[in-house]
Amino acid sequence: MKNILGRDIPDFIEGYGQVKPYRGAGPGLDQVARTFVRIKNPRPGGNKVLASLEEVMTRCGIKDGMTLSFHHHLRNGDHVLNMVLDELARRGFKDLKIAMSSIFPVHAPLVDHMENGVVTGIYTNYISGPVAQAVSQGGLKTPLVMHTHGGRARAIESGELHIDVAFIAAPSCDLAGNINGVNGQSACGYLGYAIADAHYSDQVVAITDHLAAYPNCPIDISQEYVDYVLPVDSLGDAQGIVSGTTQVTKDPVGLKIAKSAAQVIAASGLLKDGFSMQTGAGGVSLAVAAQIKELMQKQKIRGSFAAGGITGYLVGMLEEGLFQSLFDVQCFDLQAVDSLRRNKNHQGMSASLYANPANKGAVVNYLDVMILGATEIDTRFNVNVTTDSNGLLMGGSGGHSDTAAGAKLAIVVTQLVKGRLPIIVDEVTTLTTPGETVDVLVTEMGIAVNPRRKDLWERLRQENLPVLPIEELQKKALEMTGVPDKIGLGEEIVAVVEYRDGTVIDVVRKLKG
Repeated sequence: MKNILGRDIPDFIEGYGQVKPYRGAGPGLDQVARTFVRIKNPRPGGNKVLASLEEVMTRCGIKDGMTLSFHHHLRNGDHVLNMVLDELARRGFKDLKIAMSSIFPVHAPLVDHMENGVVTGIYTNYISGPVAQAVSQGGLKTPLVMHTHGGRARAIESGELHIDVAFIAAPSCDLAGNINGVNGQSACGYLGYAIADAHYSDQVVAITDHLAAYPNCPIDISQEYVDYVLPVDSLGDAQGIVSGTTQVTKDPVGLKIAKSAAQVIAASGLLKDGFSMQTGAGGVSLAVAAQIKELMQKQKIRGSFAAGGITGYLVGMLEEGLFQSLFDVQCFDLQAVDSLRRNKNHQGMSASLYANPANKGAVVNYLDVMILGATEIDTRFNVNVTTDSNGLLMGGSGGHSDTAAGAKLAIVVTQLVKGRLPIIVDEVTTLTTPGETVDVLVTEMGIAVNPRRKDLWERLRQENLPVLPIEELQKKALEMTGVPDKIGLGEEIVAVVEYRDGTVIDVVRKLKG
């Protein structure tokens, strides 16, 4: 069958189950109930601190076929997933499902565990590196399931994604299980992606390399949700946990795109007191923030909040009074971690509060502007950030689809050509974010407005901005690159791409060769 976007998707996928086809970003969810959680009451005076991973496995009663979860705030410095899987393999467990909010190159040992049958299923929001390569080549027994950040929280809270044991890498934790991410040698910021896991998993294990005095304040995840605490020497490589000081791009093309994007925002009428926005941590996204900062200073505008993954650049805007507050689901650099530790207006948020479409009001619904990236965008404004143009897994939605759906103005910023390939295509290789939620494409060669937004098109033309039909921008790109050869993919489905409401928006098929 085909969903309403014309993507060819079976009604049943082996290893995944019955497919609920994507029905549009607008219809909304049916009423969603939160699942119940089994509570195990510790005795007064009992000890949650365990001596070894082996003892953790025994106490948790881990069995073949269970689903275990992990979070990605330690990013490419995380050693916790590898540490736990190595012990599970040593003890002979098989057919485990792993729900890791994002997977990075550091998690390469997972490939061996896929090959030897320890891990047969993976749920994630983003994937890159050797594990992505292996899945693309058919190395996982069942199809990888890709969520959005908000979709993962929704799936966990509803019981659709049931977690037997959550392993939470805890930069700072006390003997009762009170966890925060701003203290300790592995401090990485707010643990927003681990909150749903802690609240809804059958059992929760905090793994920490900083056993703090009780009570460990501030508290991101409280002791009432934690069953066991395991002290270890190290959670990973601190150099991989944060990206250092993120920098505004100095590339002239990137700066030109950023200036145009800021002009679009100014022309939209949204840039006024109470303005809210989210940008990524990349150089062009930060350049857009820099342009917006300059406009806010000139016009004496005070915004309400900036949200998402927080960088030092946004911290600077908060401290200058350009924003009233920050909503932080994860920190991208040390300046952000320090700000979260000391500034009461720098507010942590769970992934559910951030982007879950099935709660009573996600933060993304209050965004005025979101700056998005793209691997590909097609002439219907559908965006791919899941695979490269050859079909290789190299990313995922994360908050892309969530913020595009929630923001009043969703802007894709990208160069027209990357790696000698046109970014605008007739049809994206993999559909991540539906075009009905994307408003504007900004490139160095011009601006395209989604035909759904005639109001915006008129505003931009009144400001004499270089607005062109997206087909004209595509033509400009093809004049530089020529028409690329069509790729060939196999029939086997290696990944299922879920939209934020749990419907299937696309599938990823096995690479040939």
